[in-house]
Amino acid sequence: MMRILLFLATNLAVVLIASITLRLLGVEPYLNAQGMNMNSLLIFCFVFGMAGSLISLFISKWMAKRSTGTQIIEQPSNATEKWLLETVAELAHEAGIKTPEVGIFPAEQSNAFATGWNKDDALVAVSSGLLNRMRREEVRAVLAHEIGHVANGDMVTLALIQGVLNTFVMFFARIVAQLVDSFLRKDDNGGLGFFGYFAVVIVAEIVFGLIASIIVAWFSRFREYRADAAGAKLAGSGAMINALARLKAETEMPDQMPDTLTAFAITTGQSRKLMEKLFSSHPPLDDRIRALKESAYR
Repeated sequence: MMRILLFLATNLAVVLIASITLRLLGVEPYLNAQGMNMNSLLIFCFVFGMAGSLISLFISKWMAKRSTGTQIIEQPSNATEKWLLETVAELAHEAGIKTPEVGIFPAEQSNAFATGWNKDDALVAVSSGLLNRMRREEVRAVLAHEIGHVANGDMVTLALIQGVLNTFVMFFARIVAQLVDSFLRKDDNGGLGFFGYFAVVIVAEIVFGLIASIIVAWFSRFREYRADAAGAKLAGSGAMINALARLKAETEMPDQMPDTLTAFAITTGQSRKLMEKLFSSHPPLDDRIRALKESAYR
């Protein structure tokens, strides 16, 4: 979840900043004396929408390190760090990718993530809580799962999908602003004006951006099953299932709710179920465990 949240937050920030900058500078070539040129608008939105997504991808490692406090292991200072480096190197070799950077970030919850702009320049990090709570075979399975994300090129695919979605977010936001402006002009109100148009665009981009996030979350849930399968292949189905079961047991403890869920104010009840269904980047752990068990018996 952390990997997706960081990417989405960075992407939304980049798109909003680009929109603000371009509007203030007057760099919006799709408007002409005859009104809105749809072809120019679409090209404009594609260029800057894709740019926002690619910028998010290229700085994903830097953002992850800064936001989580991840410390990269350059030289192992103890047996655990040595084992961690060796295990990631072994799994990366088996997956056919270059060994990623390896780091540890301070968090009591069991958590891990992988990010990077391509499979040969990635970062795999685990929380200190995960290292303290899980057995080594379970940690190895979690690492294999993250290596699976890297080997499957999930971050690059996510960036391309997000770029396309950014295009339509920016496109329809400006269509909405133009429609509102035209409606107000018919009532002889003089239209939205510079700042009014700008405000409608930003609000519409946020709303459409949230809708786009639902699509990204759906894609992420789909890719989690593939990463689980890759983890099971690299570390063994039993170890992968045990790691997921350990995570499930931890999340069922009230005082162990992950920070990412707490930050989104996801609580018990129907509101939580709806939010989880729409915005969760991971499928329910029960479903993931069931999928692994079914594939193991085939």
